[in-house]
Amino acid sequence: MERVYISHYFLALNGAVAQLGERLNGIQEVVSSILIGSTIKQYFVYIIYSESLDRYYTGHTQDAPHRLTKHNAGYEKSTKSGIPWVLKHTESFISRSEAMQRENEIKRKKSRKYIEWIIAEGK
Repeated sequence: MERVYISHYFLALNGAVAQLGERLNGIQEVVSSILIGSTIKQYFVYIIYSESLDRYYTGHTQDAPHRLTKHNAGYEKSTKSGIPWVLKHTESFISRSEAMQRENEIKRKKSRKYIEWIIAEGK
């Protein structure tokens, strides 16, 4: 099935957000962000690196800089021993489920070479 990207428009109606899309061949596919007020909600997959452990960590969040601060403050048991962590890569997504799928895709590979390729290529 060929994927079709549709331009879409948002209208605020009595405080609610309505999304309009076109219909193509009886199938409607809407690709969008969640609009809250005037802010677009994004989700990120991030890869951080600890030089002291020579290890990468992959996660997802809505605020990558804040999440890095939490990792470096020792709030996360899984990354506490690797402080300081450096943000090496981020990818943005329009939904949490997409970000989680990408995070899991990266983790399933269990490959340092794959992570380093992602960082080098900016994929």
